[in-house]
Amino acid sequence: MKYKNRKLSGFLAVMLCFAVQLYAQDTIRITLPEAEKQFLEKNLALLAEKYNIDIAKAQVIQARLYSNPNLSLVGNIYNPAQKKVFDVSNATGEYIIGVQQLIRVAGKRNKEIKLAETNTRLSENRFFDLLRTLRFSLRSSFYDAYYLQNSITAYQTQITSLEKLSAAYDELKLKGVVTLKDAVRIKSLLYSLKAEQTSLHNQVNDVQADLQILLQNNKAYFIPVNDGDSNLSANIKQLVLQSLIDSAYNNRYDLKGAENNLLYNQQNLALQKALAKPDIMLGADFDKRGSFVENASFLNLAIDLPFFNRNQGNIKAAKISIDQSKVLFDQQKLTVENDVQRAYVKLLNTDKMLQSIDPKFRDEFEQLLQGITDNFQKKNISLIEFTDFYESYKNNILQINQLKDDKMQAIEALHFAVGKTIINN
Repeated sequence: MKYKNRKLSGFLAVMLCFAVQLYAQDTIRITLPEAEKQFLEKNLALLAEKYNIDIAKAQVIQARLYSNPNLSLVGNIYNPAQKKVFDVSNATGEYIIGVQQLIRVAGKRNKEIKLAETNTRLSENRFFDLLRTLRFSLRSSFYDAYYLQNSITAYQTQITSLEKLSAAYDELKLKGVVTLKDAVRIKSLLYSLKAEQTSLHNQVNDVQADLQILLQNNKAYFIPVNDGDSNLSANIKQLVLQSLIDSAYNNRYDLKGAENNLLYNQQNLALQKALAKPDIMLGADFDKRGSFVENASFLNLAIDLPFFNRNQGNIKAAKISIDQSKVLFDQQKLTVENDVQRAYVKLLNTDKMLQSIDPKFRDEFEQLLQGITDNFQKKNISLIEFTDFYESYKNNILQINQLKDDKMQAIEALHFAVGKTIINN
C-alpha cells in the first residue's frame, strides 16, 4: 500500500510539473484508439491527399465524355444587288449552315478512360501509403510519450524521497549531527536527478509537438493512456518471416503504386500508338444559293494525312517509361522485402532482451528503494552505498522503460513494413 501511495503521489507531482509548463494548454488523457480516430478525422495532410482521389475520379468522368459537335453559320454581310445589309433571307439572301462531328478511331476514348481509372488507383495508393506513414508516426510518438512519462514518474519518486532527505539533512547539518559534505552530496544527487528529469520533459515536449501536428490540436497536451502492456507479452516467435513478406506484397500501397505505375505506362503506350492514327471529321453543309445550285447540300469528310507526324516521339518515350517502371517496381519489391526482414530481426532481438528481465524486478526494486532510504537514515549503510543504489535504480528503471519502448517501436516498425497490423492491441 505504501508503494502504491508513493507511486501515486509521484505521478501527481509529475502532473503538477506538466501543469506549470502547460499553463495555456488543456491536458487530455487519450488512448491509442482515440488518438487514431481523431487523427483520421482531423489530420490536414491526410484530408488534402484525399482530395487528389476526388480529382482523379473527376478526370475519369471527363475521359468518358464524347467530343462536342461543331456548328458553323456563314451569312451575307452586304447584298449589292438588293442593297441590303445582312441579307440572309430565303428570297434574295445567302447563308451556309455546317455541322461537323469528330469521330475518334482506334479506341482512343476507351484507352483514355482506362488511363484515368489507373490514375485514380495511383491516387488511392498514394493516399493509403501516406496513411500508413502518418499512422506509424502517430503510434510511434504515442509510445515514446507514454514511456518517457513513465521514466519521468520514476524520477519523481526518487526526487520526492531525496527532497525530504535533503531537508532533513539540512536540519541535522545545522545541529552538527551530519557533515556538510554529506548534506551537499545528497543535494548534488537531487539536483542531478532534477536536471535529468528536465531533459526527459524536453524530450516529451518534442514528442508532444509531433502529436499535436498529427492530431491537429496545438492547444492540448496529450497524456497517453496505455491499456496494459499486452503487446509486450505477445508471442513473437510464432511470426514467420516469409509469411510476413507475402503479406507485405498484398498490403504495401507503395508497392501497389509501383505496380499501377507500370500498368499506367503500358496503357499510355497503347494510347500513344492509337493517337498515331488520325481521327475523322464528319460533317454536312447546306448552302442557300452560293453553290452550283440553290439549296445545295454537301457531305464533308476530313482526315489528317500521317505523312510526317505519326507520334513517333511520344511512342518512344512511352516505351522507355515502361522499362523504367519495371526497374522501379523490382526496386520497390526488394525494398519491401528488406524492410520486413529488418523490422522482423529487430523485433526478435528486442523481444529476446526484454523477455530476459524478470517481470517482478521493477516492483522489487521500488520496494527496495524505500528500504535503502530508511537504512541510510538509520546509518546502517554509507552515503556511497546509498548514492550508488540510487544511480543503479535510476539506470535500471530507464533501461526497462527504454526496452519496453524499443519493443513497441519494433512492433510498430513491423506493422509499417508489412502494411497492416500484425499484433493486435
